[in-house]
Amino acid sequence: MTRTVVLHPGALGDVLLAVPALRALRTAAPGHELVLAAQPRVAALLASLAVVDRDVAFDTLGLESLFTEADDASERVRCLLVGGRVVSWFGAGDATFARRLPALVPGAVIASSAPPPETAVWRHLVASVGAPMGHEDAGRDPIAVPETMLDEGRRALAAAGWNGVSRLVMIHPGAGGRSKRWPPARFAAVAERLVHACGVEIVVHAGPADDDATAALRSALDVPARVLADTPLTTLAGALGHVALWIGNDSGVTHLAASLGVPTVALFVPDNVRWMPWARQVRALLMEPATTERDVDAVVDAGRELLR
Repeated sequence: MTRTVVLHPGALGDVLLAVPALRALRTAAPGHELVLAAQPRVAALLASLAVVDRDVAFDTLGLESLFTEADDASERVRCLLVGGRVVSWFGAGDATFARRLPALVPGAVIASSAPPPETAVWRHLVASVGAPMGHEDAGRDPIAVPETMLDEGRRALAAAGWNGVSRLVMIHPGAGGRSKRWPPARFAAVAERLVHACGVEIVVHAGPADDDATAALRSALDVPARVLADTPLTTLAGALGHVALWIGNDSGVTHLAASLGVPTVALFVPDNVRWMPWARQVRALLMEPATTERDVDAVVDAGRELLR
């Protein structure tokens, strides 16, 4: 079987922004095996969700051999890349790599994973693989979650105390950088108003680096909240299949919720608007430096609209 190999070592959110482009590659070559070389847990997740056919750990490829004139391409690189199509969202800024990869794999596409100003990242990635103009929206349907994953997520939510019936609003107060974090007290105000207005149950999602943000949110909350902490990505994906609304900062897991079709309120700082999710059921709101009560109103209104 001929294969299309995609190289993207970025973080979870960056790779999820490439889903419409990955779908465009599959549409262009339906007989190809679609292989994603990425960070191991990210690549494995997209393979588990059938976005790609096979995952490969990016760091095992030996691509460093293409950044110097002295080394021959590693055997691992040759075995995987030669004879197929290659799309690399990696190495575009290095002249040696940009010359040696197409010499090894004629026709290889090398493009930056970051777009020009005023261009959405996901649209830039679709354009970089040669999708026809005007067809950018073709790959924006939600990613389907397998039943086995949904069952795994249901068990995790039940272990956290969910009764299996109440509508869940999952809040993620963390983010990769503090500048991306909305104040926990504001998340708490939103949660309390949605509980009283819509009768929902709150679940706080806590990633491995979110202890301080999670603790601050829980101490500010005046309503009960479950906590889903440090779950594998596949378990989180399954849990998201049972969530009625996600509210979170600009983070990889917010991109995951959006990609899986969860109604999502995503909070972005103005400088990062190009990285907004591609999913249609997302309400992306800008966080201004001085957060006001009006910001809370906007998040509550967007949440209530999506819950309806």
